[in-house]
Amino acid sequence: MTFKDFGFDERLIEGIEASGYNNATPVQEQVIPLVLEGKDVIASAQTGTGKTAAFLLPLINKIITAPANNGSITALVIVPTRELAVQIAQHMEGLSYFTSVSSIAVYGGGDGN
Repeated sequence: MTFKDFGFDERLIEGIEASGYNNATPVQEQVIPLVLEGKDVIASAQTGTGKTAAFLLPLINKIITAPANNGSITALVIVPTRELAVQIAQHMEGLSYFTSVSSIAVYGGGDGN
């Protein structure tokens, strides 16, 4: 299944392709349609199976296809570790590159640098 099959906005498709993705992984094929329907999902799979994109892609698509929000915060992703926060922010930046979506990782526990 290709990412175009999900009906994502063309700007998001550009970001997906620029990130080097062509086809959805099995976890993405199962999760993305449910998230697009607004359903809550819990997915468990090995590292590298596309879980992050499985929730980010529908999120980005919803943000860019919704009516203008005047720059307000439209989503908050909470994760348990600083490393995961940074990884998700980087993934978000790549996937949303051709959109007006911006993101930032906010975390504590560092040495202040």
